[in-house]
Amino acid sequence: MTSRIYRIGVVGAASLAGKELSDELAESPLATSNIVLLEDEDETAGKLAAAGDEAAFIQKIESGSFEHMDFVFFAGDGQMTLKHWQQARKAGASIIDLTYALEEEKDVLVMSPWVGEALGKQDSLGAELHLGTQAVIPAHPVAVMLGLVAARIQARLPLSGLAATVMEPASEHGRAAMDEMHQQTVSLLSFQELPREQYDAQVSFNLLPALGAAAKIGLGATGRRIETQYAALSNGTLPPLALQIVQAPVFHGYVVSVFLETQEPTTVAEIERVLEGEHIDLVTDGSEPPSNLSAAGQEEIMVRVTDSGIEHSDGGKRFWLWMAADNLKLTALHAIACAGELRRLRPSGKVQ
Repeated sequence: MTSRIYRIGVVGAASLAGKELSDELAESPLATSNIVLLEDEDETAGKLAAAGDEAAFIQKIESGSFEHMDFVFFAGDGQMTLKHWQQARKAGASIIDLTYALEEEKDVLVMSPWVGEALGKQDSLGAELHLGTQAVIPAHPVAVMLGLVAARIQARLPLSGLAATVMEPASEHGRAAMDEMHQQTVSLLSFQELPREQYDAQVSFNLLPALGAAAKIGLGATGRRIETQYAALSNGTLPPLALQIVQAPVFHGYVVSVFLETQEPTTVAEIERVLEGEHIDLVTDGSEPPSNLSAAGQEEIMVRVTDSGIEHSDGGKRFWLWMAADNLKLTALHAIACAGELRRLRPSGKVQ
């Protein structure tokens, strides 16, 4: 992957996801690449930004912006992706869509090299990326978290059930959502009216399974995306997922509570053993449990395993997993892994 210097575009470079992606690219095997930061708005273009330790100016997208690019990451909003992705495709670039705007487009594959590897399907990705595929969607970070742990456990300890409650952070929906949560906090403490443009509900100091009817953020759509992508990644090899998504009053980081049941009795130690490996940081009993704070800035998914606390005549089959991850960092690292898979397959003619 590092045999040549690539030309990479990051569209939506001023967004939270775009900034994190730029930083991670600078620390990745693609660090020697020529990285171009792109935006669609005049007020953002021309501003100085950083890609790792290097300073760069954000450029406005123009007719020739995607010429000679190997990869284009779309990390802004969905409208920007829909506006420019065909332009990038016609220029011959491999497209990685972090906005999910291309979910309904033909020949755009949702993928996760990490989950594929855990399922033993890494070598089959080339068959899925059939001739003509140029664009992929890195799976949602929660779909990756759940798919990875389920695949590792299922490989050695077959599962009969899996349920998860997902705590959704504000940063997953960009700066506007974070700003509104902040302003709601300030307004509540000063007894002022709450801004509700993004959530159409009070999310500060609150937990909600659904937002207001006029909300710009759709928890239901996010939940359906996670369920659909989890099912697509598992391709019938993992147990069905029962999912609830809750808007949490936190700015950053996913926390997921997972309840699982194995087909045969086992132990916490055995589940911890099968979970060991790349991308997972096991937090053992007696240590500080994973949280959105402890996961901030961490590259790995933090996982703690406990038993259900329920006595069973047939032995221990039910367990809790408490998981936490830096949502923006996980998204960026996973997107870069997807780009690496696309580049690995390109020379073989699987991707044109």
